[in-house]
Amino acid sequence: MGVKELLLPAEIPLPSPRDLLKAMKENKDNLNMNDVVGTADILFLCLDTLRWDVAYQEQEKGGTPVLNQYGPWEKRGAAGNFTYPSHHAMFAGFLPTSLEPTPMTKKQMLFFPKGVGMGKVSPPKSFAFDGPTFIQGLEKVGYETICIGGVAFFNNRSDIGKVLPAMFRQSYWTPKFGCTVKQSPDHQIAKAVQVLEGIPSTKRVMMYINICALHYPNAFYVNGAKKDSLETHAAALRYVDERLPKLFDAFSRRGPVFVIACSDHGSCYPEHDDGYVFHGFNHEVTNTVPYKHFFLST
Repeated sequence: MGVKELLLPAEIPLPSPRDLLKAMKENKDNLNMNDVVGTADILFLCLDTLRWDVAYQEQEKGGTPVLNQYGPWEKRGAAGNFTYPSHHAMFAGFLPTSLEPTPMTKKQMLFFPKGVGMGKVSPPKSFAFDGPTFIQGLEKVGYETICIGGVAFFNNRSDIGKVLPAMFRQSYWTPKFGCTVKQSPDHQIAKAVQVLEGIPSTKRVMMYINICALHYPNAFYVNGAKKDSLETHAAALRYVDERLPKLFDAFSRRGPVFVIACSDHGSCYPEHDDGYVFHGFNHEVTNTVPYKHFFLST
């Protein structure tokens, strides 16, 4: 049973999913997640380690034409400075936040844990979920939840690598999804499409994919490159963008789709003489990330 049946009297006819999607697109800046949940599939794409400046650069030069179709990136504050803490926050509803000074009571959140915060009152346009994560909250209202892993925190091979995948009903990882494989996005997307094809279109899906191509090592995305750099990081992003149509098409065939696309943190390369390399520490580069959410066309 979807959220709509839970919240509305049976005698009130519901608009069709297509009509709801049209209305939500037209009212994007006034998004109410209670209209989305139960109506649309939800696809959460984490471009793990993607830097804000590289995402913006590729957007402006036309290097990411697929993602560019769905509006510009927003510059936001990361939930954490490496994968593990960032995902605990994001999965609890605390997605990357606006860098504009905003009182807590006026922050726009897509998902909000019930019974938390000042007065324990959920923002009216957030989906207030039961459970420790919005993933489990969506499961409680009828969603099939699926994780396609990437970095080691999703590999199910160690105790710590089992924590995040355990939040989903289904989770998948193989070595070919990992950071050291150039074609990892191809393998991840192929698996995502295969899983989707086994789920009836009447069953709502929440899928999370940890795209790890941007993470080190990424030198193999530039022919002849011997080490990771801003250039190879950008090339990895372009590689991912080229492969997204297959994933988006598979979701669009099922009906309305709401997409959250962001990074969990940035990563430093030796472009500054400050000694910082990669991530796992507070730095302007690690603490700012690209973010956008949008609806796929149907």
